[in-house]
Amino acid sequence: MGRVNPESLLFMQTALADFIKDTPEGREADAILRACVHCGFCNATCPTYQLLGDELDGPRGRIYLIKQILEGGPATARTQLHLDRCLTCRACETTCPSGVRYGRLADIGRHVVEQRVRRLWHERLTRWLLRSVLPYRSRFTPLLMLGRAVRPLLPGTLRRTVPPAQAAGFWPAPRHQRRMLVLEGCVQPGLAPRINAATARVLDHLGISLVRADSAGCCGAVSHHLSAQDEALDFMRRNIDAWWPHVEAGVEALVMTASGCGVMVKEYGQLLSHDPRYAAKATRIAELTRDIAEILADTELSVLQARPRKIAFQSPCTLQHGQKLGGVVERLLRGLGFELTPVPDAHLCCGSAGTYSILQGPLSQRLLANKLEALESGRPELIATANIGCLVHLQSRTRPRVVHWIELLDKA
Repeated sequence: MGRVNPESLLFMQTALADFIKDTPEGREADAILRACVHCGFCNATCPTYQLLGDELDGPRGRIYLIKQILEGGPATARTQLHLDRCLTCRACETTCPSGVRYGRLADIGRHVVEQRVRRLWHERLTRWLLRSVLPYRSRFTPLLMLGRAVRPLLPGTLRRTVPPAQAAGFWPAPRHQRRMLVLEGCVQPGLAPRINAATARVLDHLGISLVRADSAGCCGAVSHHLSAQDEALDFMRRNIDAWWPHVEAGVEALVMTASGCGVMVKEYGQLLSHDPRYAAKATRIAELTRDIAEILADTELSVLQARPRKIAFQSPCTLQHGQKLGGVVERLLRGLGFELTPVPDAHLCCGSAGTYSILQGPLSQRLLANKLEALESGRPELIATANIGCLVHLQSRTRPRVVHWIELLDKA
């Protein structure tokens, strides 16, 4: 398929094929497609379109590809490649004047293509390994420990992807009337256990006890974005079962310290809306879910005495575009006396994007180089972020230390 002619797409008409038109996904996709007027504003903020300059590697072209597939057109390996190259950063959603839910449409389109196009054996193996290891803390953490043990022997490029071990520090015992629940996550406890413990200490200082549900695990994002959607739904149901006793006991909120997990859990209600057993519970979980920045934005922080530092804040796509919380962390940090350096093109993705940095290495590295140039341009003492994937990705190639922003408040 060649380049898309934008003039032929000004008025979106849809005629979905029989295999999907009367399904929940089909009705959802049809509504999203009809909202798009193909104005092209989205391409201006799409990281891959800016790098590659191909209409089919921008949101408008990908929407057209998905439309063709859902209307019964052929799905090819080339189609799959263009959809694979999408970061699902959702910068296009922030830009779109029509409110097109591109991220959800991309998930639906990818799932259909995955069923029709057989990947090469090594691609299937890589994706299976990612789904078999990353979501399971009991598998990922031992492998990470092994990587750390042989880290001195690894080549420089690979060595930088294995962060050194860190101590979490103490986790305050529950002692306050106000209680909140935290999602510990799958890879974060192994990669950076200090983040959740720091969150618990900050909230404890503010009169809130943070509690854990031991049987909860991966939010489901890894499987969901690798088009294993039934598997993702099982992760969601397991988490709901683990969290529900705490919800019934009256926790105020479900706190997210990884913005990528936060955007996923906030969509539980939508993704499980057709499950009669879990729909109502999933909606309640989504309503309770708050990024830690949302919690602290509504809290009096005068008891914290932070040491002012010059930092660059990298706002993850899942925070600013997925959860629509752009500027919230920055205001909190400035309010506590931190000096934030300017970050050009702050809306652009760093290239981490879940498993994207593994599956689309060359593109990811180009995006990372651009992001680090922007972050380091103001010569900060350190770089702060709000998502574990971004943190590890950034730290792999930069000299300034990269931390989760809540760690800065923990030191206060």
